Amino acid sequence: MGFMKTRWTDKVDRESPLPEYPRPQMERKNWQSLNGIYEYAIKDASCEWADNFDGEIVVPFAIESMLSGVEKALLPAKRLWYRKNFTVPESFNGLRTILNFAAVDWQCKVYVNKALVGTHSGGYCSFSFDITDSLKDGENELVVCVYDPTDAGWQQRGKQVLKPKGFWYTATSGIWQPVWIEAVDVCHIKKIRLTPDIDEKSLEIKATTSGEYNCSLKVTVTDDDSGETVVETNILLDDKIYFEKINLWTPETPYLYNIKLELIFDGKVIDTVYSYFGMRKFSVGKDKYGIKRFMLNNEPYFQRGLLDQGYWSDGGMTPPADEAMIYDIETVKSLGFNMIRKHIKLELDRWYYHCDRLGMLVWQDMMSGGAYIGDFYAGVLPNLGIKVKDNKYTTFKREKKEARDDFKRELNELLNQLYNHTSICMWVPFNEGWGQFDSVQIANAVKEFDKTRLVDHASGWYDQGTGDCNSMHKYVLPIPKRISKKDERIFVISEYGGYQNTMSGHTWSNDKVFGLYLKFKNTDTLSAAYKNLHEKQVIPLIDKGLCATVYTQISDVENELNGIMTYDREHIKISEKVLKEINKKMEFVK
Repeated sequence: MGFMKTRWTDKVDRESPLPEYPRPQMERKNWQSLNGIYEYAIKDASCEWADNFDGEIVVPFAIESMLSGVEKALLPAKRLWYRKNFTVPESFNGLRTILNFAAVDWQCKVYVNKALVGTHSGGYCSFSFDITDSLKDGENELVVCVYDPTDAGWQQRGKQVLKPKGFWYTATSGIWQPVWIEAVDVCHIKKIRLTPDIDEKSLEIKATTSGEYNCSLKVTVTDDDSGETVVETNILLDDKIYFEKINLWTPETPYLYNIKLELIFDGKVIDTVYSYFGMRKFSVGKDKYGIKRFMLNNEPYFQRGLLDQGYWSDGGMTPPADEAMIYDIETVKSLGFNMIRKHIKLELDRWYYHCDRLGMLVWQDMMSGGAYIGDFYAGVLPNLGIKVKDNKYTTFKREKKEARDDFKRELNELLNQLYNHTSICMWVPFNEGWGQFDSVQIANAVKEFDKTRLVDHASGWYDQGTGDCNSMHKYVLPIPKRISKKDERIFVISEYGGYQNTMSGHTWSNDKVFGLYLKFKNTDTLSAAYKNLHEKQVIPLIDKGLCATVYTQISDVENELNGIMTYDREHIKISEKVLKEINKKMEFVK
């Protein structure tokens, strides 16, 4: 493997990596991180219990990554075992203890003091277990057993493969997002759903609790800047609060409100969670020239975006530090972009939190699964403009009903988990035909679940005529000069460019460079080509109906060298002046 250090690699505290509270959208004060050093072992599938271990691993970094301290692949016939001893804080006494995993790839069994406390399938979404009844005084033992077949299986895995090449990347197996415990009452808040409505100046609040108790909520909303109380009231578990006046959230003015939710039972506060929200609205409407546009807060708003795979040269799918995520978002924003498309990956929750507070729109992809559809369907037919119906399950490698059902289940988990994040404006269920199926029904289901955001049902290639977007991908070949007037959806170029430049000393591998994209020798020639592409092909389409662009991509990833930054984030490969200049020109006509 060709790992490279980033500026954060050597600053990672092995005993306490990523120490921040992992879930800012529903924070509790009484908690303890379980990130840090675990024992690990790779065993045959027949092994029912690991008694001896191979060495140490740093959680939450996947076993394949540099920062894990292991750098080993997990093969389909093997199982990965973790073990860690922990002590429950005294502040947990008399309360229930919840064990939280932000993400474990793919299937896992979790034991506390050798008692099975739960199982989970799905490599990207969070899950929790009440482990109170398995705890004892003093030191406790946590053991996790993981099975992950990567591309030998049909599960959702994004771009992970056992043998990386081209745009298929190193696998992520096992625990790869934070682990923590928190203390709660027997009756506590399990989920909150916050829906802002700027037109009626309201916030709909829905809280789900752990049992059938007659509870209510005390809601306190405060100004994020001044701390001044804006609203303080008692409501039902499914209710609305109203505001006399509101401050709107935009990428330019990312105004957030803090909210404290206190669960009341029999006149007493039995649970308290802290969250936040932004007042904003995403919709489609017509500008003053009668052209359909993406609207932000009822005004036309052009989205200038970058594709983001969410990979790091030292941590794989896990960023080395909170500061690393902030660096990516702030750098992108400083260059004049206002949107990031999170590509075929569910990110750490704090990444979305930073987009919310820093002001960055997000398009959120669902993770792909199933086998590769082949070069004919993935490369030839799309460039000939030939469409295929996605109810042909064999063509799209989705024959297994089990796999299709699992996709729907995990998509539903993703939507629920990310719903409250202010910055997310677009859901993208499918990308370039990979594992695509029944996208009309799925897009309709997403719209029914969330009426406040847009849906790009099939980004690139096998469009089925539904959703909010006519979504084009275009690499190497010229972007068409005309936009279809028959299609009533907004037109977006959801992937394009991908111009490549190799920066010596900052690449994953010197001899394995993915060769699909146009190549340029240095920053000057790359910057000139980027400028020419936008001035000649992209910007002229804006007045004709183009509403958003997603250039490929934020950083190089492994053997794919088409990032505007190197994989280690040490260099910006396109002239910053050119990037800012072009982004200033990418606006709707006022």
